[in-house]
Amino acid sequence: MKFSRKEIFTISNGISFLRFLLVIPLWFLLDNYESQSVRYLTFALCVFAAATDMLDGYLARKLNQVTEVGKIIDPLADKTAMAVVVIKLFLINEISTFYFLTIILRDLIIFIGGLFVSKKLGRVLPSNKLGKLTVLFIGSVVLMILIGINRENIIYQFIYILSIVLMYASLLAYIYRAMEFIKKKKNESI
Repeated sequence: MKFSRKEIFTISNGISFLRFLLVIPLWFLLDNYESQSVRYLTFALCVFAAATDMLDGYLARKLNQVTEVGKIIDPLADKTAMAVVVIKLFLINEISTFYFLTIILRDLIIFIGGLFVSKKLGRVLPSNKLGKLTVLFIGSVVLMILIGINRENIIYQFIYILSIVLMYASLLAYIYRAMEFIKKKKNESI
């Protein structure tokens, strides 16, 4: 795929790129996780990242700037920011190995599958509502950890378990969707 300058340099892509830059302060802030003020600042940066995610999507549609570059950089920025926080929380023993591996393996499979599908189709599959819902619930778990919610709390437990179910469901849905798009493309070329 070849991209024009017009596709690359859009307001919404600039906002997505800003999320890439957030990984640096997020990583270093979590070195001081014991400090409640650091956890609150990290929480605020995560909420800011989520807000910029909604904003760049809104602006891309509103300004008619939905591009193949945006379909790549937006989810990649989201996954990078989320991965940095999840990895750091795992390294400081704030999330379990199971939860960590479920998030990372799901994202790796989707990323590698996305590269394969993009090569086959010549375009990027846009994210879907189930994937966005999954990230919302994973993000909710991470935010609750950052603000120190009791892990025995019924609300935390519900959101935690639902996020795991959604991770598996969204991965299966992504694989099914990718196979359908590839099959459709193959049938069109016959």
